[in-house]
Amino acid sequence: MVPKLHSLGFDVVRIGEDWSQQEVDATVAAYFEMLLLEAKKEKFNKSERNAALRQVLKGRSQASVELKHQNISAVLHGMDLPFISGYKPRGNSQLLLRKAVQKFILDRGELVRHVADALEEVKVPAEKQFRAVLVDAPAIELVVQFQSNVPRVRLPRKIDFAARDEANRQLGRTGEQWVLGYEQQRLQDIGRAELFQRVDWISDRLGDGAGYDILSYDATDQPRYIEVKTTNGAHSSAFIISRNELDFSQETGEAFHLYRVFQFRAAPMLYMLHGDVSKQLHLEPIDYRASFRRIAA
Repeated sequence: MVPKLHSLGFDVVRIGEDWSQQEVDATVAAYFEMLLLEAKKEKFNKSERNAALRQVLKGRSQASVELKHQNISAVLHGMDLPFISGYKPRGNSQLLLRKAVQKFILDRGELVRHVADALEEVKVPAEKQFRAVLVDAPAIELVVQFQSNVPRVRLPRKIDFAARDEANRQLGRTGEQWVLGYEQQRLQDIGRAELFQRVDWISDRLGDGAGYDILSYDATDQPRYIEVKTTNGAHSSAFIISRNELDFSQETGEAFHLYRVFQFRAAPMLYMLHGDVSKQLHLEPIDYRASFRRIAA
């Protein structure tokens, strides 16, 4: 039937049929080409690339390709890796797709590192606009743990995106400078511009370890302890928070503010978490301090 329809000039679109290995591999490769271009801030046309990919797939609709790209974003997001901002993560991905993404990352680690390298670029926004940049924090997602025979993918440290953000001191410092400007604007907007003179960049003056980066104020006797986390990545990008910062958020309560600055090099956006962050985030232990001492009960 299909050959007959083709001979009559009809385009046959497959609906509800699982994607083949060849189709999935081609789609994953096309996705990573776009991801690298986006990371490098090079322009590309998603519709044109969708059309070109469909020539290889032969029978998939534009919408089905877009959905598959969103599925790939969801797989990468679940691995705490960057994804294309224009393809919002959508779950329920085919097991074959998850395997293909994992294999691509392991086989093409150099390309993935190029993506991470490009996203680490430290660039101060040309125009520092501090109004209308505050957004809501991402909602906690309930993620289904798929049971399969696929071994856990252990990625090289170089492409641990959250860890690289944390280690990028120039990005962190530049983000803190941006937050200082944001605080100046905020205090002016609430009619307390005189308090800006008391704002103290603690991490710059004393170094890390205080549990926060910037001391600001809401009122003369109402301090605001600000911990800044900066990324060039997306709104829901994972980040690293230290045990010291976590403890400090619990000790200081509502006076603690975590400022998450994202999409920094393009157009900085910001969300805030107040108080004990353990009640607002899913926290996963990733490291241990090893020694030959044991604390007595």
